[in-house]
Amino acid sequence: MTKNRYITIAFLAIILSGCSTTKNLPEGETLYTGIKNISIEDKDMSEHGQKTLDEVTAAVSVAPNNSVLGSAKHRIPFPFGLWIYNSFQKYEKGLGRWIFRKLAANPVTVSSVNPETRTKIASNLLKDYGYFNGNVTYTVDSTKNPRAVKLSYDINMGQPYLIDTVTYEGFPEKADNIIRKHFDERIIRSNENFDVTRLNSERERLVNLFKDNGYYFFRSEYISFLADTLIRPGYVSLKIVPGSNIPKEAKTQYVIGKTDVRLIGYNGEQPSDSICARDFTVHYFGEKPELKYGVLRKRFIYRSGETYSLTRQNYTQEALARLGVFKFNEFQYTPRNGSDTLDIKVNSMFDLPYDSELEFNLTTKDTKQTGPGAKFNLSRKNFMRMGASLNLELKGSYEWQTSSTVDGRSSVMNSYELGAALSLQFPRIILPWLRDRIDPFRFPSNTNFKLYAEQINRARYFKMLSFGGTVSYSFQPKRSMKHSVTPLNLAFNTLQNRTDEFNQIAAQNPMLFYSLNDQFIPSQSYTVTFDNSFRKRKHRVWWENSLTSAGNITSLVYAAFGQKFTEKDKKLLGTPFAQFLKYSSEVRNTVWFNDMHQLAFRAMGGIIWAYGNKTIAPYTEQFYVGGANSIRAFTIRSIGPGRYQPSADNTYSYVDQTGDIKLEANIEYRFRLLSKFAGGNLNGAVFLDAGNVWLLREDPARPDAQFTFNRFFDSIALGTGAGIRYDLEFLVLRLDLGIALHVPYDTGKKGYYNIPRFKDGMGLHFAIGYPF
Repeated sequence: MTKNRYITIAFLAIILSGCSTTKNLPEGETLYTGIKNISIEDKDMSEHGQKTLDEVTAAVSVAPNNSVLGSAKHRIPFPFGLWIYNSFQKYEKGLGRWIFRKLAANPVTVSSVNPETRTKIASNLLKDYGYFNGNVTYTVDSTKNPRAVKLSYDINMGQPYLIDTVTYEGFPEKADNIIRKHFDERIIRSNENFDVTRLNSERERLVNLFKDNGYYFFRSEYISFLADTLIRPGYVSLKIVPGSNIPKEAKTQYVIGKTDVRLIGYNGEQPSDSICARDFTVHYFGEKPELKYGVLRKRFIYRSGETYSLTRQNYTQEALARLGVFKFNEFQYTPRNGSDTLDIKVNSMFDLPYDSELEFNLTTKDTKQTGPGAKFNLSRKNFMRMGASLNLELKGSYEWQTSSTVDGRSSVMNSYELGAALSLQFPRIILPWLRDRIDPFRFPSNTNFKLYAEQINRARYFKMLSFGGTVSYSFQPKRSMKHSVTPLNLAFNTLQNRTDEFNQIAAQNPMLFYSLNDQFIPSQSYTVTFDNSFRKRKHRVWWENSLTSAGNITSLVYAAFGQKFTEKDKKLLGTPFAQFLKYSSEVRNTVWFNDMHQLAFRAMGGIIWAYGNKTIAPYTEQFYVGGANSIRAFTIRSIGPGRYQPSADNTYSYVDQTGDIKLEANIEYRFRLLSKFAGGNLNGAVFLDAGNVWLLREDPARPDAQFTFNRFFDSIALGTGAGIRYDLEFLVLRLDLGIALHVPYDTGKKGYYNIPRFKDGMGLHFAIGYPF
C-alpha cells in the first residue's frame, strides 16, 4: 500500500470515527473528563487554611485529556489525541501505527484517577494540617456520553486545631543545654496552627542542631512527638522527646581527628606519594600534587581537635565543588575504636582539564540586515595548580543587506564584529587585607581578572576598536542572592577609518560623533541578582539590578588638585574620559503550570545620564532593542530612538538607532509539541514583544527621538510571533519567526497596524538557548 493511500485511510478513519473519544476504550473502563465542581464547607479563610486547601485540591485535581494548561476543569474542545487513539489503535504496523505512536493520547480513565484513594489522601492531608474533623468525599456525574463521566468533590474542613504548649523532655543534659541555647530558633510555637510539615521541620532543625554540635550519628528517627488533644478542646499539647533504643554512637559528641585526602587523576591515576602537616595528609600521584597543598587545605573549613559540625562539613564540600577541578568528592567518616574522635577520608577525582562551549545564532529580516554570529569559549581548569580557571573567549558576527543596494549595487559581507577576551577566575575573594580577617569560603565567591579587545566594522562608515580590562568580585551570601562588584573597569574606545560619508553624517549629527569619538571609560559597577528558580516553585523569579558610575572617581581626583568636578574637557593620558551614571533593571517571572506548559514574562528598563566631562554617553554604553533575544520582529538596533526614522536614503542607518533610555517587555507561552523526539523534547512558543529606546536630551538631527509622555504608547514598537525549540536538556536550539504589528514612526499607513507590507514586518531568528 502506498504512502498516499495510508494518508487517505488516516483522514478517512478520523472522519468515519464520528469524532468518538470512547469508541475503543478498554473493556469496563470509563473516560474521565475532569472535575465538575469542588464544594467547600467550613472554609478557613486564614493563610494557613488557604495553604491547606491548595494542598487538598491539588491531591484530587487530575488533568483530563486535552486539558487547558493542566487544568482539572477546563478542556480544549478538540480532543485530537483521543481521536487518534480511537481511530488508529487497530493498526499494528505501517504508517497507521507510526501515527498512533506519535500523536495518540492515552485516555485518562476513572480507574487511573482512582477517586477513592485520592479522597483518602486528601482527608489525611486535612488531618496533617490540623483539621482533625475534616474529610473529603466524591460523587460521579454522568455526561451525554454513557462511557464518560465527571467527578465532583466535597471538602469539609472542620475546625482547625491550634498548638497549646510545647515542651522538650527526656534529653540528656548536654543535648538539653543545646536545645535551650537555641530555644528562640524553634519552629513550633503556642497558638499557631497544628501542622505536620512544621513538626517535621522542627525535627530536622533539632537533628541539624545536634549534628552541628558533634552528634554525627544522630538521625531524625531518634526524635518523637507526643500529642494530646484532651487537655484543652481545640488545642494540641505537644511533647518533643528522644526516641527509644538510641544507639550509643548517636549519643556521643565527636571531635575531628586526622584527614586523609586521596587525589585521583582523571584517567584513574592512583596516589603514589603524600604530604602531611598537622593531621592533614594529601596523597597524590606524580612528582607533586596536581593541586597546590595550600589551595586544597584552605577548602577544609575545620581543624583537628574541633567538635564535628554538619555546617562546616557542608561548607567544605561546597568549597571543594566550587573549585571546578573535581569530578566528585567522596567523604568517609570513621570513629576510632573506643574513642570520640572521627577520622575523615576523602576521595577526590580530577575532572578533565579543558572545557569548551560554542554558541551560534542567525538573524534575518526582509529589507534589513542579516547574518550569523558565534561565540566560542575555551577554559583551562586548575590553571597553574591554583584551582583557578583560565578562559579564552572568541566571538564574531557578520551582517549584510538582504534586499537593498549600496551605491547602485548589492552590498557584500563587509560589516562585522570581532572580539577576544582572556580572563583568570579564582573561586574566592582575592584582596590583600582580607586574609585572616574573615573566612571567604563560607559562601560562593569569585574574583575575575579580564583583558579584552573588540573590533567593530560598520560598512561604508567606520571601524572602532575597544579594549580594556576589569577586576570584578562576586559573592553569594544566600542561594537566591548574588552580589557582583567591579571596582576597576578601564576601557578605551578609538574610532578608526572614518569615511567621507560618515564625516558628513557626523557633521549633521554631532551627538552621534561625540558618542563614537576616542575616549577612556573608567568605571565602577555593582550588580545584585535575586533568583529563586532553584526552589522549583510555580512562580520562578529572576531579578537583576545594576548601577554603573564612570569618570566620577577620576573627576574627584582632579577636583583634589583644583579642577572643578563638573569641569569639561578633562583628559586621562591625553584622551577625554566619559562621565556618566547608568542604571538598569530586568525582572523575569516564569509560571510553571507543569512540564508541558509554562508562561514566561520579562520586563526591563535602563537609563544612562552623561554629564560633566562628556554629556554624550559612549556608543558602547547606550541602549538598543531588536534581535533574537529582544523584540524579535526587528533586527538589532533597527528601532528608535523614540519616533525617529532614519531618512530613506540612509541605507545603513542603525549606527545611530541607540538611546539613553530603554523600556522593553515580553510575554511568551511555551508548550510541549512532542516528547522524546529524536533524543529531546520538541517545544513550541507564541510570544508578544514590545519596547523602544529614547534620548534624554533633544537632538535636532534626530527629531522625535527624545523621551516624552506625549504619544508614549505610539512610540512603542510591537511584535508577535511563534517559534519552535528543540530541547536536549544540555542544549536548546531555537527558531523564532517575529511579525511586526506596530512601528513607532509614521509609515503612511493609518491605524495601529502600520506595517506597509506584511513581508516587511517579518524577522527570522535562529539561536541557541531561550530568549529569557
